[in-house]
Amino acid sequence: MNGVVNLQEKLSGFTELWAPRIVGSFNDNDVMVVRVKDEFVWHSHPDTDDLFLVLEGELDIELRDRTVTLRRGELFVVPRGVEHRPVARRGEAQVLIMEPKGTPNTGDETTATRKVSI
Repeated sequence: MNGVVNLQEKLSGFTELWAPRIVGSFNDNDVMVVRVKDEFVWHSHPDTDDLFLVLEGELDIELRDRTVTLRRGELFVVPRGVEHRPVARRGEAQVLIMEPKGTPNTGDETTATRKVSI
């Protein structure tokens, strides 16, 4: 990254849901924005935590024993190995996520969405 990244500008450049866009990197982590609506798949990441920061809207992070609701400006970290499912039930949400480079968003390389740099 060689300058300021305007997250709203980046988000306005695409409409696909559940398709992370890489907007920068930080210590070998991808910094990504994603538009989400409805439910994603249950999954876990055995080797890394999963950070969610809601930029707009609301996002539920379903865990097997509870649901964490995030609103604009709130973040939650799912610990490594914990099964979870992000869900945007109340319309579209815009989320910033950070993961180590190469981490599949479903926890499984064969079912993961390809990340695109913008």
